[in-house]
Order: sequence, then C-alpha cells, then structure tokens
Amino acid sequence: MSVWTIKERNSLVRSNEIASISDGGGTRCFFAGGATPSQASTIDFVTPSSTGNATDFGDLTVARNAVGAGGSKTRGAVGGGSTGSISNVIDYFNFASAGNASDFGNLSVTRTGVAACGNEIKLVCGGGDNASGTYYNVLDEIHYATTANAIDFGNLQAVESFMGASGSTTRGVWFGGNEGTNAEATAHYITFATRGNATDFGEMTTAKNQCTAAGNNIKCIITNGQTTLSNGSYEETEIATTGNYTDYDDLTVGRYFEQGASSTTRALFGGGTEASPVGKSNIIDFTEITSSGNFADFGNLTVSRHAVGAIGNGGGGIGGAQIQRPELFALNRPGQTIGMFGGGYDGSSYISSCEVIQVETLGRSSDYGDLTQNVSNSFSMSGNRTRGVRHKGYVGGSSPYTTNTMDYTEFATRGNFADFGNATAAGYGASRGPSTNDTRSFSMGLYNASGNLTIVDYWAPSTLGNAADFGDLTAGRTKAVGMANTTRVICYGSYGVNTIDYHAIASLGDFSDFGDAVAALGAGEAVSSPVRGVRCGAQSASNTMEYITMASTGNGTDFGDLTVGRNDSSAASSHTRGVIMGGVVAGDSLTNTMDYITIASTGNAADFGDLSFARGEGAGMSNGHGGLAP
Repeated sequence: MSVWTIKERNSLVRSNEIASISDGGGTRCFFAGGATPSQASTIDFVTPSSTGNATDFGDLTVARNAVGAGGSKTRGAVGGGSTGSISNVIDYFNFASAGNASDFGNLSVTRTGVAACGNEIKLVCGGGDNASGTYYNVLDEIHYATTANAIDFGNLQAVESFMGASGSTTRGVWFGGNEGTNAEATAHYITFATRGNATDFGEMTTAKNQCTAAGNNIKCIITNGQTTLSNGSYEETEIATTGNYTDYDDLTVGRYFEQGASSTTRALFGGGTEASPVGKSNIIDFTEITSSGNFADFGNLTVSRHAVGAIGNGGGGIGGAQIQRPELFALNRPGQTIGMFGGGYDGSSYISSCEVIQVETLGRSSDYGDLTQNVSNSFSMSGNRTRGVRHKGYVGGSSPYTTNTMDYTEFATRGNFADFGNATAAGYGASRGPSTNDTRSFSMGLYNASGNLTIVDYWAPSTLGNAADFGDLTAGRTKAVGMANTTRVICYGSYGVNTIDYHAIASLGDFSDFGDAVAALGAGEAVSSPVRGVRCGAQSASNTMEYITMASTGNGTDFGDLTVGRNDSSAASSHTRGVIMGGVVAGDSLTNTMDYITIASTGNAADFGDLSFARGEGAGMSNGHGGLAP
C-alpha cells in the first residue's frame, strides 16, 4: 500500500464514496432469517449502490427470527432469536463468498428480540426477552476475528426488547423497545472501546417498539414501530450528540418488524409486517442518508417475512472511517534513514506489499518487496538499525484468522521478507510503538480467541529464531503502546486498563507495576526520548497528554493538552520533540491538524502546521526515538 493509495482512499472516505471500492467493488447488505410466519433460515443480499431484487446467499444454521445482527467489512454475525423455542446460537458467514452460515458460539443469555450494533472489530448484542415475561438489559460482546462464546460488556439502563440499534466507529446506540406492552422513547449508548454500562442518549420524539435503526458513521435513521405505525413517527439523530432528534420521511409502505442495513450513503429497510391488510412484506425501501430525503422502492426480498436480521458491511460503525492502518518501521542511520510501510487492507483484501521512502528527501514511495503473508489489523514491526522484524497480525479467511508468523528484512537490500521464526502465540493487537533497542525487541499483550493476553515475547533482531517468553504483564492488554530506552521497556495503556508496566530489558521476568495512567482509555499514540515517554490522546477523542519518566516508577503525570482532542492519530518523535498528526475528532470527522511538544518539558501542545489532507488511522515515523541512539 503506497502513501498515494492511502491518500486516494482517504479522499473517498471524506466524500462518503468508500462503498464504491469496498468488498471488491461494492458494499453488500444482507437480510438473514425471519418469520413467514414459520421460522426462516434464508440469507438474502443486495448491492445498495444499485436497486433490484435480493439474491439468495445461503442459510443460517438454525431457522429463526428476532435476532441481533451485524458485521465487519468481511464477516457477518447473527445471534439469539426465536426458533419456536428461544435460542442463544450465534452464526457467522463470510461476505466474500456465498454459502451457509457456520457456528460462532453462544450468547451469554438465551433470548429473542435482540438488537445489535458494532464497529469493524466487535459486535455488541443488547436486550431481549425469553418469551415468558422475563426481559433483559444484558450487553454481550463478540469479536469478528475469532469464534467463541460472547462475553459480558455491561448493561443497558433498563430491561428492554425489540429495540432498534445503530452506531458509529466509536459509539453504539439502542433506541426504543418495550418491556411487555409499553413502548419506550428512551435511548442508550455505549463506547465500544470501553466495556461498561450504557449511558442515557436522550429521548426520541415518540415512543417506539419493534422499531429499527440504520445509518452511516455520522447519522442514524429510526423507523416507527408497531405502536406508532399510524402516525408515521420516523426520526433521525446525529450519533456523536445526545438527544437531538428531527423528523424523517416515511417508508413507502407502513410496517413494523422490518430491519435496516446501510452503506455509507444509503439505508435499506427490508421485510416487516404490513398493517393493512395485515401480512408479511417482501419490500425493501431505501433512502439517501446524507440528504434526509424520501424513501423509495429498492426491490424485494426472495421471501416475504418479518423480524429478519439485517447486516451492512459498509455502514454504521464500519463505513469508510476505519482504514486498516499499515505498519511501519524506520531505519535509523543519519543521512540514510528509510521508512517502510507494510501490509494493511486496501478495501477488498489484505495485502503483503511493502513500500519504502527516504526520510531526508521528498518523493513518492517505491516498492520494497512482500511480507510472507497478507496481513493487517495491528500487526507489529520492530527491529534494530539494520534489520526489521514483523510479527503476528490478522490474516482473515477461515479460522483461526490470526498468525504467529515472524518474518524479517535486511534494510540494506530490497526484496521479499524471509522467515524469522514464530511468536509464542498467534493473535493481533500487540503493542505498537518503539519497544526496542539495538539488542532486544519486545511484543507486549495480544488479542486472540482467549481474550486479552498478558504474554510478553522478546527476540534478538540480529539472530533468527522463534521468539521466547519474557514474562507476563500485570493485566491482559490489546493495542497498548510500547516504548523503550536503552535499559527499560514499558507497556502503556490499553482498552479498559490504566496500569503502566515496566521491566529491565537485560533480565527476564514478569513485568512490575510502574504506576497508573490518568485514565483507563485506549492507548492513543506515544512519543518518547531516552528519558521520558508521553502518551498523546486516546479513545473518545481525548485531548489529554500525560508523561512518565523512564528511569523511575510512578503514576502518569499530566503533561498538557493537545490543541484538538482526537483519537486514531499518528505520532513520531526525535529524542527532543514529538509531533502528533491528524486523527479522528469528536463527531467522527477527520482533522489535518499537526501539534508538537518538547518531550523534556511540560505544557500544552502548539500548532506545528497542517497535513496535506485530513486523515486518521495513519502511521508515523522518525529517524530517531526511544531505545535507538540518535
């Protein structure tokens, strides 16, 4: 993936045209299961950029309706529902090829009337009932990259069933629903990066049950339900706000128990129960999300049915705002510094290509060679001045979806990577950042089917062979930040973890508690010198910066504030100055702002200048940092 390809892709993201290139040429929307009134197992799909009748994709493992459903760019999942009896089954299927669904695992509680939403990494299933008068506020979480039973995320604010749900890359929202016969106007939201109970989102204009919701990364459309079918109560809301609802147009035919899926530009609502005459519907309506315009006829489902599960692999929390970032490594040789970009996701497939730039000069990147695997999703790369080693990552495809492969390159020569050895475990989300010096490199934390792991691998970049176990972190982590000077390695942050761990590079053993970060937030980005490390921003578009002194222990200390709160930025540093570039700001929009700090001092960041265009989830590099000498 070259820097010019990234630029072109971000241009499509900003113009909401990303769906035109995703999934190898177009986003798909899926309608799974339902009731005719007997239970159905059918999975239909359409291409939302056009119009036309749905096409058969395959079948669920168990015929059922009233399921919770969602997907990433590559995989869909369907959980719970009613098979005649109540189900806790979670199915999954891969979007790239038609075929029947397979078993993923089970929900934590057997229930129907589930509503689900998610981002590219996880799906959260909320609420539901057991058809015998018991209603639930349960929030379950699954990760698309694995197959395993759901784990506890937290609770909704109330026990509810048959809600609508949609979200952005950072936030999921549940709308309406009922406990028994009482329709609700309330809405609740969560932040995907941090497990915990839902928070009040604000009340809709009209109470609804058996409603649905769909949208893009910015806006959500909520249709009416059974109790509001006669008054045409359709609403829209901005996901980044709370309680801001405005009127929206009506479906072409009034109905309830329909379900919605979306791309970045269109929302589709399929099936349902029509009120007059009463009967199951095969209608699919669509609307242009950005224009707040009228609904129009899209086509028909293959079978008339209601209470289907609806999945879009290009809207809501997926959309164009999440780009799989390539990894990079900088060879620190004054006057001869190269920066390398490798792997990633180009909108239709995982890639293996690597490209290289000369840091001291301007110009296009050029081809370097290929990794031994097509890999993305937070794989990591580290090494010394002469050699770079890539380890672990997300490879997609069939189970187990992750890899323990390590490969390497000699910076002095161009060509394909070669086998280095194996990591101690397969997974993705290992620490990123300058966690290396000239003699040892480290990989800290990991995510796989077992959850967030505490493992720490180490290896000598100069010697081929498998990574060895160094010890354990104090807590399991994923997507933490690693940093090092010549004597000490530190693991900083993680989703839901605020502890900071450290260990002397020269000796093996379990990591020790360094202190606590200011908050248990996503790791954000980090810059470091041989003396001090600074964490910059975090999930939820924070503007907080904090620092630690590498040679001592203690809690993180407030450093100052960024000029703009953000997450998913890029960062790079020399031994004296750190630069934080771009990112995603509140409201899930992108920024081109560049800030800088002087690492040895404290204070608010200052304006450095602007990127050539606004972007997030990029990658930064420099010609000297952390454990690599100037």
